[in-house]
Amino acid sequence: MQLDAASWAWIPITLAAALGQTFRNAAQRTLTATAGTLAATLVRFLYGLPVALAWLALVRWGWGGALSQGAAPAFGWGYAGWLVVAALAQLAATALLLLAMASRNFIVAVTWSKTEVLQVALFSAVFLQELPGPVLLAGMVAATVGVVLLSPAASGSGGPGGRAVVYGLASGACFAMASIGYRGASLQLQGVSPWLAGAWNVAWAQGLQTLLLGGWLAMRAPASLGVVLRSWRLSSAAGSAGAFASICWLTATAMRPATEVRTLGLVEVIFSYLVSQRLFAESLSMREKLGMGLVGVGLVVACARL
Repeated sequence: MQLDAASWAWIPITLAAALGQTFRNAAQRTLTATAGTLAATLVRFLYGLPVALAWLALVRWGWGGALSQGAAPAFGWGYAGWLVVAALAQLAATALLLLAMASRNFIVAVTWSKTEVLQVALFSAVFLQELPGPVLLAGMVAATVGVVLLSPAASGSGGPGGRAVVYGLASGACFAMASIGYRGASLQLQGVSPWLAGAWNVAWAQGLQTLLLGGWLAMRAPASLGVVLRSWRLSSAAGSAGAFASICWLTATAMRPATEVRTLGLVEVIFSYLVSQRLFAESLSMREKLGMGLVGVGLVVACARL
């Protein structure tokens, strides 16, 4: 993998990804009530695909080929395998996250899904042999504890809060596997710039996800497709934000190990929490302030890995 982008570029790219994902989650949650979980999941991929294709064209042929550096990807079975695993895991993760949001409130779903960070470390070590150093691992643990502290207390495991925790944790596991899959796919593209690797990954993945989930809904729940098409304004906003976030995530993952990217990506929890607090004009408790501080420690540690 040719990593000639500035060593710090992945930081603002990851921050932009987290911000875009915050907006996408909020828009998709609104659609879930009217279209259903799977149809709302499709929105991310169907309406995001044109954005992904436009970005690929811009990276590959725009700006005089500066970002693609003139090299076209050479695809192989290794690349295809990693990409399929990542695309399917991301599809499942999105659906599980929406189920978590439907079971509880927005911030509970987002925070428990962000326990993916430690799962990323495990999967990265097993599948890619990319081991986080002790300092980064400590930062990841601190940030994960902070995430849990930020989450409002869930009720018993049989209630809605308990379901939100289960769905959130499962969503985090799938997001972790998706991150590892996209990182593995990028590593298969030798001699390709991270910008082009990220663009190719997003375009291929969203095309596959749209085909699979769209085909399933067309056969099993065609009425839900009508709802998605009629809600095109909100669907377009959600899909565009999702595509923007995916482009940034996958570009950053092509630049740096998934453990570093997803640790810094925990800033999404702070974005989501601040939006929630702003909306309901609630003050922070001491536990929540401690949680914010621990997440901040993790973000600083991730940024320091330059």
